[in-house]
Amino acid sequence: MDSVTQIALGAAVGEATLGRRIGKPALVWGGICGLLPDLDVLVPLGDVVKNFTYHRSASHSLFVLTLLTPVMVALILKRHPHWAGYRLRWYLLVFLSFITHILLDGLTVYGTQILWPLDTPPVMWSTIFIIDPAYSVPLIFGVSAAFFMSRTKNTGHVITLACLMLSSLYLVWTIGIKTHVDNVTKEALDRNNISYNRIVTVPSPFNTFLWRILVMDDTMYYEGYYSIFDKDRSIAFSGYPNNKALLKPIENHWPVERLQWFTQSFYSARRMADQIVITDLRMGTENAYVFRFQVGAARDGKITPVKSRRITPDLDLRLLGQLWQRIWSKPAQPD
Repeated sequence: MDSVTQIALGAAVGEATLGRRIGKPALVWGGICGLLPDLDVLVPLGDVVKNFTYHRSASHSLFVLTLLTPVMVALILKRHPHWAGYRLRWYLLVFLSFITHILLDGLTVYGTQILWPLDTPPVMWSTIFIIDPAYSVPLIFGVSAAFFMSRTKNTGHVITLACLMLSSLYLVWTIGIKTHVDNVTKEALDRNNISYNRIVTVPSPFNTFLWRILVMDDTMYYEGYYSIFDKDRSIAFSGYPNNKALLKPIENHWPVERLQWFTQSFYSARRMADQIVITDLRMGTENAYVFRFQVGAARDGKITPVKSRRITPDLDLRLLGQLWQRIWSKPAQPD
């Protein structure tokens, strides 16, 4: 999720664990702990694929954050020794702020390496878009109430708890809706006689009403959309060649191997002039993808590896309007 939401979630957790006892500092430290894992983006690794695929790795590891918890508590109590009597609650505040951060990130499609350094694929439960106001706004409202309202009657504290509960229930909603969309998708693929190896369903920007469906097989990928307001369970799929065979001459090139692993095979290859480009198909839509990387070059009839570089995305904001319309209106299917 976006860092503002992670700060709000950490602050809400801080308020829930220690807010009634120590007041605003619980919000502040919870927010700091909610932000810390995302600071890995400030560490340049000298390569765009490394920057892309090592984000949400060590800094989002359950093992690393568990080990970091007592260090963080020691730093807090060094700053606030008069609150040492709440040591156990400080442990709870820090640990929960860390863990809720990585679990929330795991609910997006980007992928979160929760079990780093184990060589397991990133977790991408893909139930919520990276920015979703329906989740974030209640958290921000609750945290603001606790921060600005008087502590005399603990009204702000109660509001924060209620908003934290509301946002958590929304996450349950996203899981339920995704399960429904997955079932509809498999039915539609069977009706269309489309074979597949892997499927991922992704909520469209800022909502959980419209879902993008990405289907992979050996040589093709398919894209479709389904809205929970559609009047039937049919889905129109558009198919495109994945061109993965283009990568055969450079299959041992590290950026190629890394992107194949990180995207969990949801990628395509394309020749653009003399560039060999890998596209992460999970984020964006056809002709408007967010993450594309040049990994090779075609010269003198041969494909050779090159230092990876990111291709600047060409995004058209009008697509958001089209997606908004698609939520409420399904295009007529050709006869």
